[in-house]
Amino acid sequence: MSEPSVGETTTFEELRRELEEIVGTLERGEVGVDEAIRLWQRGEELHRRCARLLEAAEGRIEELSGGPDDRAAPGL
Repeated sequence: MSEPSVGETTTFEELRRELEEIVGTLERGEVGVDEAIRLWQRGEELHRRCARLLEAAEGRIEELSGGPDDRAAPGL
């Protein structure tokens, strides 16, 4: 399995696809312990990057929609 670095130009979809491959490999038990640990670490890195991208997208959506929750009570 190739392991590209997680760069700024990598899309959410690419990161998610690689993460899904890693999860599948780990679930099938196709690798030894050392490789499983390495894949787990890579999966953690991918998960963190995906979470940051989703948070950024949520922030942009909130900006475009006028705030975090337009249904919030006035004064909050």
